[in-house]
Amino acid sequence: MSEDDGFRQAPPEEVKRLLDEGYELIDVREDWEWQRGHIPGAKHLVLSALLANPRGHPLPGKVVFQCAVGERSALASEMAVALGVPEVVNLQGGIKAWKEAGLPVEKPE
Repeated sequence: MSEDDGFRQAPPEEVKRLLDEGYELIDVREDWEWQRGHIPGAKHLVLSALLANPRGHPLPGKVVFQCAVGERSALASEMAVALGVPEVVNLQGGIKAWKEAGLPVEKPE
């Protein structure tokens, strides 16, 4: 865990393990990005919606945030920490790193 931010940065393989252990994955990319493909099981919550109304979007106690390359999801992670979420992880490198690791991506039906 980063002392400065209060959340962990984790590579795709570790995030996969965390998801298998019950962490919830939240994809904070824009709608058009989501439509191009997302990590199976991810929930979609656009970052701007979370930032505009942080308390209006209840977050689980163990959460991984993800975006395209890890920058927007780091902002979401900071917000979650500020809201008191106990276990917050940011997917290092975002969905780009996830794909490069050969992990699955699905498109909405």
